[in-house]
Amino acid sequence: MGTEEPKDPFKGMEWKNFGSSVEDELITGTVTKKRLPKQIRQIPEYYFLPRKSMPSAIAFYGAWIAAGVGAGMLLESWIEKKVKEDGGVIWEFDK
Repeated sequence: MGTEEPKDPFKGMEWKNFGSSVEDELITGTVTKKRLPKQIRQIPEYYFLPRKSMPSAIAFYGAWIAAGVGAGMLLESWIEKKVKEDGGVIWEFDK
């Protein structure tokens, strides 16, 4: 079995003339340059989502607001209860 060299597809290629076909096309004008749009309009994703009807939106967001107000009232009553248990002193300064 003899020594076989792997075939090199680029062995006989002239690299100086490699880009000449592209230059020839540019000179002859066969390549047309694409124009970029002046301004690209960016549309947000939520623009295409289905919208809720006004009454259902008011009910949904109204429920969230009522839940937030109720949670605030419960927190306020819990804080008042803890303050009364401790004797009414919130901060105790040692001097």
